[in-house]
Amino acid sequence: MLRYRLLPLLHVLGLVIAVFGVFMLLPLAVSWSLADGAEGAYDVGVLATLGTGILFWLLGRPFRRELKVRDGFLLVVLIWLILPAFASLPLLHYLPGLSLTDAYFETMSGLTATGATVLSGLDALPPSINIWRAALHLIGGMGVIVLVVAVLPLLGVGGRQMFKAETPGPMKDSKLTPRMTETAKGLWAVYLLFTVACVLAFWAVGMDWVDATVHAFSVMGLGGFSSHDASFGYFNSVAAEGVAVGFMLLAGLNFATHFMVLRSQSLTPYRHDPELRWFFGVVLGSCLGLALALWLGGYYPDFWVALRYATFNTISMATTAGFSTTDFALWPIFTGLWMLFLCSFATCSGSTGGGIKMMRAILLYKQTYRELKHLLHPSAQLPVRLGASSVPNKVLFAVLAFMFIYVALIVVLTFVLIASGLDVFTAFSAVVACINNAGPGLGQVGPATTYAVLSDLQTWVCTFTMLLGRLELFTLLVVLTPAFWRK
Repeated sequence: MLRYRLLPLLHVLGLVIAVFGVFMLLPLAVSWSLADGAEGAYDVGVLATLGTGILFWLLGRPFRRELKVRDGFLLVVLIWLILPAFASLPLLHYLPGLSLTDAYFETMSGLTATGATVLSGLDALPPSINIWRAALHLIGGMGVIVLVVAVLPLLGVGGRQMFKAETPGPMKDSKLTPRMTETAKGLWAVYLLFTVACVLAFWAVGMDWVDATVHAFSVMGLGGFSSHDASFGYFNSVAAEGVAVGFMLLAGLNFATHFMVLRSQSLTPYRHDPELRWFFGVVLGSCLGLALALWLGGYYPDFWVALRYATFNTISMATTAGFSTTDFALWPIFTGLWMLFLCSFATCSGSTGGGIKMMRAILLYKQTYRELKHLLHPSAQLPVRLGASSVPNKVLFAVLAFMFIYVALIVVLTFVLIASGLDVFTAFSAVVACINNAGPGLGQVGPATTYAVLSDLQTWVCTFTMLLGRLELFTLLVVLTPAFWRK
């Protein structure tokens, strides 16, 4: 059964690995052009990645066929398990003291756009290493699967099952263009357009090209890797923070909506997006509320200074970007917990952010309100509506099941970390930050520290948690069920 499942996937898996190897040429070119001393770190990585990809591609050719639904789930899981191993090769070569556990954690954090790091001394790292770390956010943010879907039909392998297994929320069933290939290309075109604009904007406000590139990749992927230990606090620039906030908000919206706006050359799709007003209302309202709390609590003498720090750090955490300009763990405990709460649901479906997504939060709210109304009017027909459409009950049941698993996993994984010796506060915040792909937590893994304080077991638990969050739970969990492997 295992052989039957895996052999038809080798062809596509090899293609994905080979494409990933091509991406590795980017930091190699940067290293050569800047002569930063890290050129040798990519030689083995590029050769091993391209060689393995081509080998798998050739071995799988005789067994290739149209992907089935189960194939799509298994392929996505395999890709997200294998790519971090290849991505870690440059880090292991250049940082010989880095363990395999920490290297895999770092690259899994990059590809899942989590931004949690075990590295320190980032300012002293070669520019190409920092660009490679941030490039993982760029690749993983939209999903390397969506990119490869654009070329699968050229090789006689359809990509619809991969696309549905990889993408979150309503994008699973939305045909933005008549062909899946065109959909993937369109989404990536918008993504790259915004990324280039972000690079130019950061450069225009005073960053050098390396910092502008690193932080643009991280912002658009809604990861949190920086080229400085102090994260965005290194720049101490209102202009740079303003650019970051603007693009984090853009990346937190549904890229399908961005695509339709650009294609129609009209802002109407934004007005019809049911998540958008909730997203801005919750996030911006939280910025104002936390700014008032910090000002009235005496943490900042001036309201506008409090608003500056509250706005950047709240939006960063709410969108799961995970940057920081100050150690917000020193703020009142309520503020840190509220930001962790926001990262659990604030971003829109189809964005590069993590969490359960705003769409599910809206449906949960509407379903709860409907149940309350049913208590008063037991015989009434009360459909749940999203915009002008009525939401089928099967969708609501799926959201409720997702939420049950989401909460259960947070509880179980928190207890696992506590049992391993971590304190309750750190364990809980680490699990919430990792499953929502937000990066920094609180306690020992706060914004002023790194995840290097964790033991190997704790690091692997957090690595697994990041993968769960990136694949939105079901994609990974369904592969682990016995029913998946039965005919």
